[in-house]
Amino acid sequence: MYSFKNDYSEGAHPHIIDQLVRTNLIQQNGYSGDDYCIEAKEILRRELDNPGAAIYFVSGGTQANLISIASLLRTHEAVISATTGHIFANETGAIESTGHKVIAVDKSDGKLEPADIERVLSAHSLAPHMVKPRLVYISNSTEIGTHYTKTELQQLSVCCRKNSLLLYMDGARLGHALTAAENDLTLADISRLADIFYIGATKNGGLLGEAIVLPDPTLHPDFDFVIKQKGGLLSKGRLLGIQFRELFRDGLYFRLAQHANAMAMKIAHAVKECKYDMLTVSFTNQIFPILPLHVIEELSTKYDFYVWKQIDESQSAVRLITSWATEEYYVDEFIKDLKRISS
Repeated sequence: MYSFKNDYSEGAHPHIIDQLVRTNLIQQNGYSGDDYCIEAKEILRRELDNPGAAIYFVSGGTQANLISIASLLRTHEAVISATTGHIFANETGAIESTGHKVIAVDKSDGKLEPADIERVLSAHSLAPHMVKPRLVYISNSTEIGTHYTKTELQQLSVCCRKNSLLLYMDGARLGHALTAAENDLTLADISRLADIFYIGATKNGGLLGEAIVLPDPTLHPDFDFVIKQKGGLLSKGRLLGIQFRELFRDGLYFRLAQHANAMAMKIAHAVKECKYDMLTVSFTNQIFPILPLHVIEELSTKYDFYVWKQIDESQSAVRLITSWATEEYYVDEFIKDLKRISS
């Protein structure tokens, strides 16, 4: 049984494991004050073309979202998100548990547009009787495989700044978005256009870890206090610093994402050859083929994946995810089986 269920089934890239072993007995300061975290942050600032950016390492995506959003909002302020957004659909109400309503917008492609923001603002104009929208949450790539172009992000940024809203990007799969075939965004663009975002390593070669970036540190000068208060400051922060240093010092992060995307696109091409449709147009490592139920049933005997959405009585959309570690052999085997079952 080979898994196309997620992109964190494996541990970490061997280079990271090697560096963790090599540095294991070298004494360092704790709480991200170690040499590895300091070096990793400098490398990331160069990638961002932002020498003044504040960077904080935390262990996971939900933690990054919870700490970032809850700390930036006052008690009466709310978040705007697509219904597919991770904070709305998959985080057990983490944001709302801190007292901040998530206002969800239904989007077939998972991407918010300025018109969506304007509609939400118009619908929440009865102050002080309604929550006040204050932050726009987006994911790149989205939870359904799509990604934002530079123009789309620029338009969202202009809309947010015009309306005194914060723009926050969930970057759990940011590497896959930035290496997608149709992408024209860079980390430097995101640092210029977003108010806060994070760079995910957990789903792109790391054991664990996300790097929260505040392009303008004055947005929240006490952010490190909040991380500590919320349990996000690891005493052995070196474990995160070593990983980000290894991922970014020679472009490994982007090469791993490119591989994951390439494996997904190979499957997507085969799906099209079999004359099946896709639920979304994706150029990243998540694809959503719409398959007959009998094809899904037979493929499920050899491969693990999610049945994502029922389309009608005879077919459903499945989610296939490839990773930095996906072996092309298994991609080729899946394709052979798909074509055999479909013929």
